[in-house]
Amino acid sequence: MEIKVCRIGKEHPEEVEIRCHEVTEEVREIVAFVKTRQGQLTGHQEGRQYEVAVTDVCYVEAVDNKVFLYTQKQVYETRQKLYELEELLREKHFLRVSKSLLLNLMKVQAIKPALNGRMMAVLRGGEEIIISRKYVAELKKALRGN
Repeated sequence: MEIKVCRIGKEHPEEVEIRCHEVTEEVREIVAFVKTRQGQLTGHQEGRQYEVAVTDVCYVEAVDNKVFLYTQKQVYETRQKLYELEELLREKHFLRVSKSLLLNLMKVQAIKPALNGRMMAVLRGGEEIIISRKYVAELKKALRGN
């Protein structure tokens, strides 16, 4: 696959164009990456593909080798790996809070202590997320703005 990057003047809008013989998994991954950088994630639900705004995602969870995007009303499966999403969403206020979960800190209403050194994040919709002991220090650091 050949890649070309052309500089344009500020008066022109930036765009990405993909020219391919067929839409392969590799092309889908490239499109998903570009959309993520623009604040969109690609999710799948009942055989349909949806564009999900990053700001709508409450948390991302890996379950049985599948990754899911949880919004307040819907759950979407995504083809991206949790570690890929962690890297992409770090700048968008997402933080790993357990081995299998990334939390959108902008959706947290309250943090309270739980058992055995863990914490509990209460989301705006009332859902509660357990924060593993291993990640509590990182969460406190993020909340302080460090």
